[in-house]
Parts: sequence; C-alpha cells; structure tokens
Amino acid sequence: MAPTEDIRKKFGRFRILVIGRANAGKTTLLQRVCNTTEKPEIFNSWGQKIDVTVVQSSRDRGYHKINNELVFGSNPDFIFHDSCGFEAGGEAEFKEMKNFVLARASSTKLNERIHAIWYCIPMDECHRAITKAEERFFAECDTNSVPVIAVFTKFDALWDDAFGQLKESRLTRMESKRMAPEKAKKICTKMKIWDRLRETRYPPKGCVYLAEMDKENADCEPLLEGTTNALGEEAMQMLLISTQRTNLALCIKYAVERSLMSHIGTMGIARGWPRLSEHICVNMQLDIASWFPHVKV
Repeated sequence: MAPTEDIRKKFGRFRILVIGRANAGKTTLLQRVCNTTEKPEIFNSWGQKIDVTVVQSSRDRGYHKINNELVFGSNPDFIFHDSCGFEAGGEAEFKEMKNFVLARASSTKLNERIHAIWYCIPMDECHRAITKAEERFFAECDTNSVPVIAVFTKFDALWDDAFGQLKESRLTRMESKRMAPEKAKKICTKMKIWDRLRETRYPPKGCVYLAEMDKENADCEPLLEGTTNALGEEAMQMLLISTQRTNLALCIKYAVERSLMSHIGTMGIARGWPRLSEHICVNMQLDIASWFPHVKV
C-alpha cells in the first residue's frame, strides 16, 4: 500500500456527486460531513471562483451547473458536485447528469474522477420516497465502478410514528423514546423502499439512515463508513478516510482491521508473539499511521 500522500498525489481530492430533489437536506448533510455551518465556495470547471451571491439570487436553476465544484473551507480535501434540477424530471437535466457520470466515472485524468455518489432520499415525504426521478436513475444510469449510496435523509421524520406505535404497546414514554430510532428502521423496512431500490437494474451499493442532521453534533459516521465499505479498493478507502476529519473512530477502525490485523496474521500470532525486528515495527507503525489524517511521519 502506497503512503497516503502518494495516493493523494495520484488521485487528488475525494470527489463526490450529490443527487437529490430540492429540500432533501443535501447542503446540511455536506456541512455536517465537513464540520461547518458555513456555505461552500463554488468554482467552475476551470477553477475560477464564482460569486455565491449571484448564484443564490439567480432565478435560473440551470445556473447551478453540475460541473461546478463545491468546496468547504473547513475541509478543502472534499470536492462536491450537486446535480441541481434533477428532481424536476426534465430531459435536459437528466441527460446532463448522465453524461457527467459517464465522463467523470472513467476519466483518464484521475484527479477529475468522481469517487462516490450520494443519492439523497428525504423521509419526511415517505409516501413519495421513490419518485419517477429515482426510478429512472437506477434503471438507466450505469455508474461503472463508482458506488452509489442511497442516503435516507431526515429519517427522524419517522420517529414520531415509531414513538406512537411503541406507546400503544404499553411501553413507558422513556422506553418508547429510546427505542423509536430502531423501530423507525423496521417501519421503513415494511415500506420496502430499500427492496425496490435493490431490484433495479443499477442498484445502489448500500444505504444509510441519517437523522437530526440539523444538529451540530449530528453523527455522520454511518455515511462515511458506508461509503468507505462500498468503495472496495483499499487505495480509495484510504483516500476517503484520510480526507474526513470529523471521525477519529473510523480511522482507528480501519487502521486495526486493514493494517494491524494483516501484520498479526502474517506473523503467525497463533504460535506465540514473535520477537519483532526494528524494521518490522517501523513498517507496521507506518501502515497503521497511514489511515490517520494529517499525520506526519
């Protein structure tokens, strides 16, 4: 495994395409991932900064180009692309998004490739969680080796229903509140939303449930871990792990599972802990440290 800095030189920053209808909680989600409340800076495909006030005041949805790069000052190692207008169902918007995915999924310029796609589906309108836009995307868009993660945002919208059902089963108010998040997942399972997505021609690689993203201490670990697992290739996993700055536990998890355990396996621990040479110790430390962001060795 190449050092993290070598991987970053080869592939550049971690690039994500975010898809979802208006009010799906995309901006809030990205702010939590980057641990900020600030709006992102926007750059065009030539790297020129765009005046955000112009973008916000523009009535033309087409001004929000999918090729534009959204970068947060708190973590410039992430680059986001927003497929605005996709939920409108227009042929032009869909074709633009499809061409973008095709071009960026297999670009010969490694620093221009997208590495993951987050498809945001808000659960505050669970009766229309899967619209024509979702059906068409997963039926027609072959994303090649780029994994798509179905992100069920605003999942806390189901907590009230879950709480009510638990109260009806004669649980205490405190017990119902504690068990509501898990009960909400069971309600979602009965709605068969995930089953419908898995049966599509180009199904997502995985799904995550995100709740209360509007809170400062919101937990993004399920999304980051789900994306890391879906990447498959270890170099890409290391690129993402070293890019995210909000979750030290995730760094520890992959350092132990991918580096420490592999060294233990090759040293024949079952026969007793061997006497390690200085060379082996140094290599093991370097491999483990490579999963931690901003570590200088």
